[in-house]
Amino acid sequence: MTRIFYSRQNLELGNKLKGLVSEQLHDEALRLYKLDIHPLGTNGFTAILPSVIKACSFQQEPFLLGTQLHCLCFKSGADRDTVISNSLISLYAKFSSTYSAHKVFDEMLQRDTISYCSIVTRYCQDGLLPEALNLLKEMYFDGLVPKSELVASLLALCTRVESNSKVARMLHALVLVDERMQGSVLLSTALVDMYFKFDDHAASFHVFDQMKVKNEVSWTAMISGCVANHNYEMGIEMFRAMQREKLIPNRVTVLSVLPACVELGSGLRLLKEIHGFSFRYGFHSEDRLTASLMTMYCRCGNVSLSRLLFSTSKVRDVVMWSSMISGYAETGDFSEAMNLLSQMRKEGSEPNSVTLLAVVSACTHSASLTFASTIHSQILKSGFMSHILVGNAIIDMYAKCGSLRAAREVYYELNEKDLVSWSSMINAYGLHGHGSEALEIFQGMIKGGHQVDGMAFLTVLSACSHAGLVEEAQTIFTQAGKYHMPVSLEHYACYINLLGRFGKIDDAFKVTINMPMKPSAKIWSSLLSACETHGRLDVAGKIIADELVKSEPDNPANYILLSKVHTESGNFHAAEEVRRIMQSRLLKKCYGFSKIEI
Repeated sequence: MTRIFYSRQNLELGNKLKGLVSEQLHDEALRLYKLDIHPLGTNGFTAILPSVIKACSFQQEPFLLGTQLHCLCFKSGADRDTVISNSLISLYAKFSSTYSAHKVFDEMLQRDTISYCSIVTRYCQDGLLPEALNLLKEMYFDGLVPKSELVASLLALCTRVESNSKVARMLHALVLVDERMQGSVLLSTALVDMYFKFDDHAASFHVFDQMKVKNEVSWTAMISGCVANHNYEMGIEMFRAMQREKLIPNRVTVLSVLPACVELGSGLRLLKEIHGFSFRYGFHSEDRLTASLMTMYCRCGNVSLSRLLFSTSKVRDVVMWSSMISGYAETGDFSEAMNLLSQMRKEGSEPNSVTLLAVVSACTHSASLTFASTIHSQILKSGFMSHILVGNAIIDMYAKCGSLRAAREVYYELNEKDLVSWSSMINAYGLHGHGSEALEIFQGMIKGGHQVDGMAFLTVLSACSHAGLVEEAQTIFTQAGKYHMPVSLEHYACYINLLGRFGKIDDAFKVTINMPMKPSAKIWSSLLSACETHGRLDVAGKIIADELVKSEPDNPANYILLSKVHTESGNFHAAEEVRRIMQSRLLKKCYGFSKIEI
């Protein structure tokens, strides 16, 4: 469609409107269109309609105005113009009207790459993978090449929708055979990230090594992938290698590598080095990085450095306060966490659900009912009891602080319940030895149509163990397949511990040797303790000799238990030999302690 302005006035008005949109003065652009241009009609103004539609998409409530503009385009015939139709698709996609966007797309006389990319991107945002792939196929039939950004969006969608690795690999194959899409740093980076999320580290490294050009985003994707997959040393090495390639890590890169420092033996030293690096390149003043550094210093056990960062910070937003409070909570200093919460309020900052969850977590570990009541009252005053995450945490807090009654009251006062709510209450009853009530909650959850997950299954087994409901636990465990839920190593450990504690040594041993995965040292240890308790030293000897000490050669508790078994069986020479091995390995017994609140 020919686009011309029929007068100098039209030309000046059109250029003025486009200038306002390019300067992001969208309200003024729409005001100009409404007062000066729209009264003149559409004749000669077709060319500015894409700019008007773009300005409309930045309004808080664009739907009504957008619909009016669409009607104007329809009546004037401007909707037959591909550029204008693309603008309408983008408008509808921006305020999540997928149906309207697709309707405009279907009625287009001629589509281009932008048309397809806009509608496929909308499908990606809605998680509609099959529909997005069908349009990608149609795009190829029309002889158009998808942009690398579009394929990257599809790859990201594959990782979110049922972990569809097969489709993702097909898209990778498409990139390899279509030379028009090769060489894109963005697309290669998306592939690196995708393979890491599918736990295919070798493929991620292969794609990364094949990249001819690597930028900061590519290196950050590699570092993030290594850290997320617990390959912490490699993450640190990639951070160093990036600098050897004369590329300076940016703030996002630094944020990605920080968690690796906590997991390594030299974590505090590495953390200080990365902190120094961020200081040299001016990242240290950014609030998000400061908050992350504070959290990591606390996790490395150095709360004083974290507090120093907090004290010298110019801006203390809710994230900063939450990080410092969480730090004290994780290190068990609940009193200081509560003091900071009070100080936070005095300085005019209101805690959010993340802040309160950190304090609840600290209170849970302190097992102080006084503190539990205090934080509960503060949460009630703040109005956060309607947050289901907070409510679930409070149920768990009261249960572990010794007040089953309070936990039960919070549970029944919840406006809505999810699987965590049910599991928390089952666990609460189990901790206090009320196995029958725990089973009632579990059966109520099933009757209510809730799908049993791994956590709920574990809590009900644990409740049976605390209450001595062996037969009920055996019934539930054998029915695991009915719940369509894979039985994990943790479930087996809990079940075997239950059987062993109540003298069913043969059953426990049978379950252990028939497990579909390798038993952990924890399982062998609990079974050994059960054998020692119930006088089954014949089974204990086999376990100790063949499994336990081999699986954890540096755990002194295993040697102590082994020595005790030898002593009780009258083999004092063997018991002395175990003690000698402990001394040669420099292993010392770890002493426990109890705490009473008065």
